[in-house]
Amino acid sequence: MGNNGRVTRPASARAPRLDQVCAAAVEVARDAITEVEPTDIGDHLQAVAEGDRVVTHYFECRMAGYRGWRWAVTVTRVPRSRHVTICETVLLPGPDALLAPGWLPWQERLKPGDLGPGDLLPTPADDERLAPGYLLSDDPAVEEAAWELGLGRARVLSREGRAEAAQRWYDGDHGPDAAISVAAPAAARCGTCGFYLPLAGSLRLAFGACGNFYAPDDGRVVSADHGCGAHSETMIEAAETSVDELPTVYDDSAVEAMTVSRAPGSVATAEPAEPYGHP
Repeated sequence: MGNNGRVTRPASARAPRLDQVCAAAVEVARDAITEVEPTDIGDHLQAVAEGDRVVTHYFECRMAGYRGWRWAVTVTRVPRSRHVTICETVLLPGPDALLAPGWLPWQERLKPGDLGPGDLLPTPADDERLAPGYLLSDDPAVEEAAWELGLGRARVLSREGRAEAAQRWYDGDHGPDAAISVAAPAAARCGTCGFYLPLAGSLRLAFGACGNFYAPDDGRVVSADHGCGAHSETMIEAAETSVDELPTVYDDSAVEAMTVSRAPGSVATAEPAEPYGHP
């Protein structure tokens, strides 16, 4: 800070001054782009000072598939010379450039459901979700299996692995915030349902499997505070309704006249009786 109270900028932080000779060399910079056809190079966008007598010219890129990209050509000159030379040319994305998604390792690209029949998914040896089976565990279910079967499985879920699975289940479609759980009655929670099968070990208090054939979560792990309308204690009392028996009603107000043909030898009512020959 100077004597007058104003902040002074160090000499090293001084913004570079735009060299007018290098800034005027627009066509020299344009001609340096020899990798593409001239029609793929658009209008001159700007000239930016990179340092003393070092300027970068930006041109519009009209190549298909490179929307928003820019050709960048850096030029310079030696002191007291007006001859401009080329430093480098490069194609750079602009602020609104169309870019490909960032590269991710295959382990991070996998999503639930990507593994299909015949696919193999190797587990890294240093996977933090797993721990060697011979180590002491804080999960009673793991200790019980190791006691009964010797060393048992080579690797079991570590504390981090169980916590990660529990959080994923709790936040998913089978936790308390699922749409079907929110719409269910407040008392219809899985932890109090007769179809609820608690898990073993440290996850027993929070999770179990649904065993109700008619429930949408049948065969899936649900949280104890999840719920649905198929709770075992959901009772709907049928309202007793009486139905009055109505008398039979005959409608004789309209009579339809019908012509009936007589069978051969029949006698109509209006015809006289035939004489039988005796009084």
